[in-house]
Amino acid sequence: MGILAWLVLGLIVGIVAKAVMPGDDPGGMIVTILLGIAGAFVGGFIATSLGMGSFTGFNLGSMVIAILGAILILFIYRKVR
Repeated sequence: MGILAWLVLGLIVGIVAKAVMPGDDPGGMIVTILLGIAGAFVGGFIATSLGMGSFTGFNLGSMVIAILGAILILFIYRKVR
């Protein structure tokens, strides 16, 4: 996947994760995108490690994995902050 595709997917995943876990987080759109991209990486790594699937691009399974990863990252971010 190209870097632009990662950014677009990160934006989408970050927005969805923020909608699932609303709250007052600093940083706005930039932090949302970064959390979404990090979530895609973390979700893909965990799912691949557990043999549940992999992050392969723009499809439903990859989106779910990325969203779950972004929710996990957002949860950890809030606990650390």
